[in-house]
Amino acid sequence: MDLLGLGADPVDAGTLVCSAKGCRGEARWGLLWNNPKLHTPERRKVWLACDDHRQHLESFLGARGFWKQTVPVEDLERV
Repeated sequence: MDLLGLGADPVDAGTLVCSAKGCRGEARWGLLWNNPKLHTPERRKVWLACDDHRQHLESFLGARGFWKQTVPVEDLERV
């Protein structure tokens, strides 16, 4: 259930680590994204980011037209 209306997939509460390759830093941000060729318009996939990798991951997703929104990790639904 998406209580905040973000449309984001829930994240595993036990694995809140950065999604950047090789990084094991604590995630502080949820980067919501959508590949329109694969996902319905309202669907939001989530990458997690530490402070050091947030901008890089947003740029990576943004260059492909996938990035939608960045929210604090506390705002994400957890399972």
